Amino acid sequence: MGEPRVAVVVITHDRCTELHRTLASLAGLPEEPAVVVVDNGCTDGTAEMVRTRHPEVTLLSPGWNMGATGRNLGVATVDAPYVAFCDDDTWWDPGALARAADLLEAHPQLAVLTARIVVEPGGHDDPICDELRRSPLHHPAGLPGHPLLSFLAGASVVRRSAFEAAGGFSARLWLGGEEELLAADLATAGWVMAYVPELVCHHHPSRARDPHLRRRHGIRNTLWFTWLRRPLPSAVRRTLYLARTVPRDRLSVAGFAEAVRGLPWVLAERRVVAPELEQGYRLLEQMQRGSTTRRYVS
Repeated sequence: MGEPRVAVVVITHDRCTELHRTLASLAGLPEEPAVVVVDNGCTDGTAEMVRTRHPEVTLLSPGWNMGATGRNLGVATVDAPYVAFCDDDTWWDPGALARAADLLEAHPQLAVLTARIVVEPGGHDDPICDELRRSPLHHPAGLPGHPLLSFLAGASVVRRSAFEAAGGFSARLWLGGEEELLAADLATAGWVMAYVPELVCHHHPSRARDPHLRRRHGIRNTLWFTWLRRPLPSAVRRTLYLARTVPRDRLSVAGFAEAVRGLPWVLAERRVVAPELEQGYRLLEQMQRGSTTRRYVS
């Protein structure tokens, strides 16, 4: 009968071969989840591949690259109470989706579960997993895993009602660190997020990516999130830290310039988080200063 509690939403852009591998892996899961693919303006035959080789998949083609908000479109089409996200180069381990549904069902305060990411073809843990495991945040009694204040969308399962109530991913941020703003709004609404290493997601990094765009948007979105949700002293301190530590090149300048151009809407929509959440962000900042996974380099 499959697992009706979880649906999978995949966003893709011009990675036909990688998407085929991901869809084949999802089709072999014992959970037999309903799968929705959002074609973010593909020009490489992706839509035809999905129609002919994976006819069981629901294909959505908005006609342009929606970035992370393609996930919002996918979530709006499913009925399952929980939604697992995939990128076109990630897929879920057998049994992981059913286990995630069990945990979300057993703990109604949980909104997001992030899985351990196994990097293929080598089969080793992504370095970010160790950082997530060492979370310094307060661990609510009885909850699974390690507490988070953000998550990794391509390796996470969300509670659909919480996701939709928080508004999903921001169209302004588009793609690149887009999870942080949504996570802050979920936490503000009282939801809890956790890294649960017993859940496993596989990642075979695609070579079809634009690292320069990723870095530019990463810098811009970090600054936007900082000024949208952090208190003034923290926003100033974080901005100065980024200015000192990002590579001194045109890409970094472009990221800062884009952030500055967005300042009018950022200030208009600024809503500072509660002191207890800010305390959590400051704890995470202290730990992340030595991180090699968060450097804005190409």
